[in-house]
Amino acid sequence: QVQLVESGGGLVQAGGSLRLFCAASGRTFTTNAIGWFRQVPGKEREFVVAITWSNGDTYYASSVKGRFTISRDNAKNTVYLQMNSLKPEDTAVYYCAAANTLLGVTESYGYDYWGQGTQVTVSS
Repeated sequence: QVQLVESGGGLVQAGGSLRLFCAASGRTFTTNAIGWFRQVPGKEREFVVAITWSNGDTYYASSVKGRFTISRDNAKNTVYLQMNSLKPEDTAVYYCAAANTLLGVTESYGYDYWGQGTQVTVSS
């Protein structure tokens, strides 16, 4: 089992920045990628960004490319999501997830473990 804990969410004005953290524990040696997804009530969970654990390859949704940056610290088993130029449409609960394989890293079905989520609210 892999446990994931997100933190760093909050309320920010449009144009502002937030940094999210995803701390992994447990059998982290089985993890091949960490992804961030977001969800608003009544909508499906949406892929945001992912990073492979070994060589740091990154995958971004077009809606966040150029504004969000994912990075990792393997020694701390932590993944960071730097979010800049935030927009009201970025408001959602953000979840980090861990994948044991690299199949479907941009899809929720590709992930085996999920955190509880952290709320991000961007006011206009």
